[in-house]
Amino acid sequence: MAKNPKTHPQRSRLRKSRRFEDLVRIMDILLSEKGCPWDREQTHRTLIKYLHEEAGEVADAVRKKDWENLKEELGDVLLQVVFHSALAARAGRFGIRDVIKHINSKLVRRHPHVFGDKSFKTPAEVLVEWNKIKKGEKSAKPARGRK
Repeated sequence: MAKNPKTHPQRSRLRKSRRFEDLVRIMDILLSEKGCPWDREQTHRTLIKYLHEEAGEVADAVRKKDWENLKEELGDVLLQVVFHSALAARAGRFGIRDVIKHINSKLVRRHPHVFGDKSFKTPAEVLVEWNKIKKGEKSAKPARGRK
């Protein structure tokens, strides 16, 4: 069987990869000039329906305790995060590393009982502190607008 000259040279390796960096690379390839016309046409707004749909499918898989399907659906949600981040990077707004840095920082800040010197005995106490920290973060941020 003749090899398709359009086959991407990294196809085999990328198909088998478990590396997050390769997922980001695949998205970059899809959005490139030689990539996928459908992917290149997408915007944050056009992707909203897919994000909602995939989140709903995650919820369905959890309710059904369908762990194999959950694995697939979580991958679809992760794709949405990577896709939106790639679009934002192309517009000069932020990239996936910024998203990761933001969530890492938030998790450490909102878990002072794990990463700091606070002590809580119950999940309810943790939730009260989480909401207090969240409220403080929101009130300290300037109003956000369009860019």
